[in-house]
Amino acid sequence: MLVNTRPVGAGIAGDGLRSGPHGPSSLMILCSLALAISLAGCAGLPDQRLANEALKRGDTALAEQNYQQLADLGYSEAQVGLADIQMETRDPAKLKQAEATYRAAADISPRAQARLGRLLAAKADASEAERQEAETLLKKAFANGEGSTLIPLAMLYLQFPQSFPGTNAQQQIDQWRAAGYPEAGLAQVLLYRTQNTYDQHLAEVERICKAALTTTDVCYVELASVYQKRGQAEQQAALIEQVKSAYQRGVIPASRVDSVARVLADRSLGQTDEKTAQALLEQVAPVNPASWVSLAQLAYDFPELGDTDKLMEYIDKGRAAEQPRAELLLGRLYYEGKTVPADAEKAESHLQNAADAGEISAHYYLGQLYRRGYLGNVDPQKAVDHLLTAARGGQLSADYALAQLFSEGHGIRQDLVNAWVFSQLAQANPSEQSQTLAAELDQQLSPPQKAQAERLLQQERQARGAIGQGAGALALHAVQAPEEGEDSL
Repeated sequence: MLVNTRPVGAGIAGDGLRSGPHGPSSLMILCSLALAISLAGCAGLPDQRLANEALKRGDTALAEQNYQQLADLGYSEAQVGLADIQMETRDPAKLKQAEATYRAAADISPRAQARLGRLLAAKADASEAERQEAETLLKKAFANGEGSTLIPLAMLYLQFPQSFPGTNAQQQIDQWRAAGYPEAGLAQVLLYRTQNTYDQHLAEVERICKAALTTTDVCYVELASVYQKRGQAEQQAALIEQVKSAYQRGVIPASRVDSVARVLADRSLGQTDEKTAQALLEQVAPVNPASWVSLAQLAYDFPELGDTDKLMEYIDKGRAAEQPRAELLLGRLYYEGKTVPADAEKAESHLQNAADAGEISAHYYLGQLYRRGYLGNVDPQKAVDHLLTAARGGQLSADYALAQLFSEGHGIRQDLVNAWVFSQLAQANPSEQSQTLAAELDQQLSPPQKAQAERLLQQERQARGAIGQGAGALALHAVQAPEEGEDSL
């Protein structure tokens, strides 16, 4: 596709117009055009500046309208802006559109190269060719001066070492750090998360993120995690004041405040501070609809913060803003039957809405609905499909559910080989039950079955890569479009 990077109306005199005895001169045409524009006031023309300002205000509809018109004319920066909006929806169909839109601009736009590279690096079902393409695009964008490329590159090397046998991730990161690239320190933090050595390097994580705090706001999340793991309430309180100040000054977006609040409410990180989390979320929810769902999750996790009516109020606000996480949480409530009466049909409906919008955890609960026959009958094929999608998407509980399904054989032929494979994968999130099942299955397999199972396990691990949910906020940040203010159009 040919991409036009000239401003609207530029280059008229050079487009082949000639003056002569039988035609108007270029000057006359230019004067007529100028007069027409001045009289019309440029009414109806797509405006990239207007689109940019609308996006900052949160008016994505107006921004998308203007970006779309300019993108249709072939303007690469508008194509990138349009694709960024499509990415934010997390709708699978929109993600495909975003990929196509980035591709349309990638030949000439380093920003599009970086965005497309990040998208391909994060693609759950990326092919080997797409991973190689992601590396090429990210390297090309970096060479062209585009930022936010080293962390997704590091993710590729860490997650799919078999795809890049000639690259040692730690050595590459060491080279980036020696060269003084700002992102290199964050890539090191990502490596610690991936290798499950984060807790052994908290001091270095703190040092790296303190130095990068003014340029990379995801470091607020990392520092909050460090202080919570250490139980350093005083340092955490000082950091929260920094977060509030940075948000009030417009230095960080509301979504980053939301991320910090969710760290404060995460029991797996240490002593929680749910009241501070609630205050932060209430501050940003009116301008960041996703925070209504974070508030709902908080009320679900800490019932003392609000009654059922308050929980449902938050969920309703999230659903009104078309937040898939709201559908996921509501589906869970009907699935569990604790906060509201159990209703399998309502659970299926809401969970399917969430799954269609890209919420991986929704597939886990759908799989359990079908596996356990909550809708009246066991549906083993649907159970396998959804649980496998969830497992490959990083839902840590799904592998154990699959191991149970194949070992029990309820409504499905017992398959000890598949059961063994998933029981081994479940050890990434071990429990007493999953360890017991894995040990039992290990004794039941014959030598030929064990050899087959080990081959399948290796294939499945390679297909999934090395990074799971434990990669945390930094990995997510690496593949998202920049927040407001970064690389603005």
